[in-house]
Amino acid sequence: MVTIAVTTEPDNEPRVAVSPDTVKKLVAARCKVRIEAGAGARSRISDDAYAAQGAEIAPTAADALKGADILLRVRRPSKEDVAALAPGAVVAAMLDPFSDRADLEALAATKATLFSMEYMPRTTRAQSMDVLSSQANLAGYKAVVDAASEFGAAVPMMMTPAGTVPAAKAFIMGVGVAGLQAIATARRLGAIVTATDVRPATKEQVQSLGAKFVAVEDEEFKQAQTAGGYAKEMSAEYKAKQAELVANHIKAQDIIITTALIPGRPAPTLITADMVRSMKPGAVIIDLAAERGGNCEMTKPGETIVTENGVRIVGRLNYAGTVPVNASSLYARNLLSFISLMIDQKEGKLAINWDDDIIQGTLVAKEGALVHPNLTKSAA
Repeated sequence: MVTIAVTTEPDNEPRVAVSPDTVKKLVAARCKVRIEAGAGARSRISDDAYAAQGAEIAPTAADALKGADILLRVRRPSKEDVAALAPGAVVAAMLDPFSDRADLEALAATKATLFSMEYMPRTTRAQSMDVLSSQANLAGYKAVVDAASEFGAAVPMMMTPAGTVPAAKAFIMGVGVAGLQAIATARRLGAIVTATDVRPATKEQVQSLGAKFVAVEDEEFKQAQTAGGYAKEMSAEYKAKQAELVANHIKAQDIIITTALIPGRPAPTLITADMVRSMKPGAVIIDLAAERGGNCEMTKPGETIVTENGVRIVGRLNYAGTVPVNASSLYARNLLSFISLMIDQKEGKLAINWDDDIIQGTLVAKEGALVHPNLTKSAA
């Protein structure tokens, strides 16, 4: 029987790696699930709710981890926690493989088999396992809700006997999963929405949601997307033209949501300090890239600031974690789909197909060494 451990996350992470629903399915797949007491409390999941679906509630993390075959986490676990697992055990989590290389190497040295969910291939088969998409979707929604709260004025146009309340203008910068959800949410709230992205394929998506697309559409723009669907790094010349267009556009905006990230790199600067100074008093910027330094030059990660001209810049971290009930539920389903690939339900044991493209794409470390191409390249 495969034993799966789940432990409590750090204080700054309210999400949890399993839900009662996924526990039920794991137990049905002949797995033993041991969960540290209180692990789901910040996602409003009680120990009793887990136990009702067949989970064993362990009084401490050490009890949950002892001899387990799989550790499921949201964030990167400690080396000590991984060392408590069975030899060669599997760890599946958002390992943040682009940061703290030394700690990641120490984790690999335990000889655990490490899988980083951020490396999930962007394929149709892997969609149900795509944690970046599931979490970004919620972040995009919550960013708009927070922006509406911070704005201090109504978002939709209102016709009243006392006069008309104009609709707020919202500008979404970066049209990935988070950006598309932000557009849809802002539209539902009644804002006049515009959006920009350097990937040409997003123009049609933006327009399909009823928003207006804003971008310099030259030849470089037409080639600005990788085969995997990510944005390419643009030339200095293109960035200058796009910055000029954006600078003129944001002067009239009430709400701006920035979502632009390139895997493994600091967040690109989309909004300069001069652009912020040109904005209207009371305007709000929600920077969803704050964890990577921010898309706004004035963003302070983890803080909300008010500039001299009255613009509010929100640099909150872990946006998906601000809606932990839903975020945990979706993340748990992502993990369930993923680890189901490596469990032989008939035999009740681990059976990893190392030739599987999803396994290969997410495998970070095996037998004591880092093995993912992105990590071995950076070491070369």
